[in-house]
Amino acid sequence: MKIRMLVAALAFALPHVTFAQDTPVEEQLVNAMNKVFGVHAGFRANHAKGVVVEGKFKPSAEAASLSKAVLFSGGEIPVTVRFSNSTGVPNLPDGSDDANPHGMAVKFHLPGGSDMDIVINSLKFFPVATGEELRDLFLAIADSGPGAAKPTRLDQFVAGHPSVPAALGTIATPESLASEAYFGVNAFVLVNKAGEKQAVRWQMLPEKVVHLDKADAAKRAPDFLMAELPARLKQGPVVFRFKAQLAAAGDSTKDPSKPWPDDRKLVELGTLTIDKAVADSDAAQKTLLFLPGQLTDGIETSDDPMIDIRNGAYAISFSRRNP
Repeated sequence: MKIRMLVAALAFALPHVTFAQDTPVEEQLVNAMNKVFGVHAGFRANHAKGVVVEGKFKPSAEAASLSKAVLFSGGEIPVTVRFSNSTGVPNLPDGSDDANPHGMAVKFHLPGGSDMDIVINSLKFFPVATGEELRDLFLAIADSGPGAAKPTRLDQFVAGHPSVPAALGTIATPESLASEAYFGVNAFVLVNKAGEKQAVRWQMLPEKVVHLDKADAAKRAPDFLMAELPARLKQGPVVFRFKAQLAAAGDSTKDPSKPWPDDRKLVELGTLTIDKAVADSDAAQKTLLFLPGQLTDGIETSDDPMIDIRNGAYAISFSRRNP
């Protein structure tokens, strides 16, 4: 199981982190990540290793019927995109099973100077439902090293949260960051010009999904994914199809650990074309902050509390790497 491998891989001396009861859960969550992965100056608490690229987004005609957002008004929108490995360990090999799920964060540079972000990853749904449960999962991992008594705290947590192994069972190492599918586990609400609302979850789909088996992935160079994407872009652009999965009656919009059925309608929102690697990616990603709740008129948050939790945790992590 991936989480057991994570425990073994990260069983090293970690800094002391306190968890005061009156500390906001967002801060407790970042502290828990630091407890598991260590503190690495200048890097994110999670998804520390990444690569930054640029391109443009062209909306589909159908997108405007779902949302009045300027993002879907018809013109091309410049984008900055960061792909990343999981964990807060900046030198984790790309082929490690612990580098899954991989992340994709997109910053749409809208007319007028504002931005809109989406923050998605290769999990098809989230392992837990709340910020408190995610904190407790990381703390359970931290307390369940090789010498921990059985059943470990992690064993006990997983036994009570079957969504954890179910979610982690949906991921694998991609051949390229350009050949992975990325999903938004949180629900958002599209609002059209008539005021009609539709709950959706994002999907960003490549031209072809290609995964490696674990043995092949483990043999690859430590930075093979981060090096492959810039090299690929020198040969031509990378294209993703941005889609919205539409919620139907009975689909939970507030629990990211509950997947929507695969037969839910998918609407094409547009095409994301990546055509350029940022020259100094390491420097660029240190100053970038992506917030899943940074939206624009015509796109709203749902009743999923994890959106605000993620916003707060990302901001805290950003403040620590850029003091």
